[in-house]
Amino acid sequence: MMNKDITSPNDQALFSKIAGLIEESRRRVATTVNTAMVYTYYEVGRYIVEYEQQGNDRAEYGKSILKKLAERLTERFGKGWSVEQLKLIRRFFIIYSKIVNSVYEIPNRTQIHENQIETKKVNTVYPIEEVPNTAVKHPIFSLSWSHYLILMRIDNPDERSFYEIECIKQNWSVRQLQRQVASSLYERLALSRDKHEVMRLAQEGQTIEKPMDILKNPLTLEFLGLREEAAYTESKLESAIISKMQQFLLEMGKGFLFEARQKRFTFDEQHFYVDLVFYNRLLRCYVLIDLKTDRLTHQDLGQMQMYVNYFDREVRLKDERPTIGILLCKEKNDALVELTLPADANIYAQQYALYLPDKQLLQQKLKQWIEEEDTENSMM
Repeated sequence: MMNKDITSPNDQALFSKIAGLIEESRRRVATTVNTAMVYTYYEVGRYIVEYEQQGNDRAEYGKSILKKLAERLTERFGKGWSVEQLKLIRRFFIIYSKIVNSVYEIPNRTQIHENQIETKKVNTVYPIEEVPNTAVKHPIFSLSWSHYLILMRIDNPDERSFYEIECIKQNWSVRQLQRQVASSLYERLALSRDKHEVMRLAQEGQTIEKPMDILKNPLTLEFLGLREEAAYTESKLESAIISKMQQFLLEMGKGFLFEARQKRFTFDEQHFYVDLVFYNRLLRCYVLIDLKTDRLTHQDLGQMQMYVNYFDREVRLKDERPTIGILLCKEKNDALVELTLPADANIYAQQYALYLPDKQLLQQKLKQWIEEEDTENSMM
């Protein structure tokens, strides 16, 4: 009796499906275990804080309690319960006991039918005193302990809230979260928005509703490995981006899909090439990028306007939004863009940097910008 070939396409397909199911199951189990541990740490932190509050001298009393507790827990459960770990667990509770991250229903007053107010579900992060009465007042943890160790280092609660929301929505790994915090994503996005939009960042994360929402100040490309002081061509910059496309898409943000490099189109018997062509599924439009390592000129802007016009007239579908053009350059010149192009042009100069920005400097800029906004509003 002949044995069936176990490497046949049908057998291989069956194996792939079962293997995929087992791997997904293991990932879910790992996620469940990680989440359960985070909830455990939260409750341990609660016990520690409540117990410490009974002491007279909190500092010395707490230090003594943590040392004794660490010794007994390590003796019974092994590694992972040092004094430093217990301090982190206590800090975790102190931070997150003041925050509610939950899904709840709020009235949607834009839709009222026969005196009946409809509701919509919102997933967001609020300080506990600002949570509507309809919300369930308990923390919901969706990330691993390693994620929260990074988040706890962020002092600004709005910034921490932003990274937590984005981490959950985009399923960032620990390494990706580390990179986004190190690259000051929150500050770069905030500096490209008005004050109202900055508040939305803290409550909803990054929302993509209009072309300006995809811009950062600046776009950080440190992962390309190009040296700022070294000479490099636009072609080399393009090749470096292509070789690191996954990281580039992460830096570009939500909804981006890569379509082509050096996309050719012909007009009046001449060939033209767009450096990089993307599609943003959230904005539902093409995003064209031209790379500029030299000084931005009005000819560059005119060329990008032609590219955008061509895509709008020949490529995009009727139900798609107008094409966006981005000139990715070392030094952007907003005044030149405003002077050269019409006010309603969908074209932007976007500065890039080959190194991680100075986070403290960006924080100072953001603080100064918000204070100036407050001053202007108070004078109106």
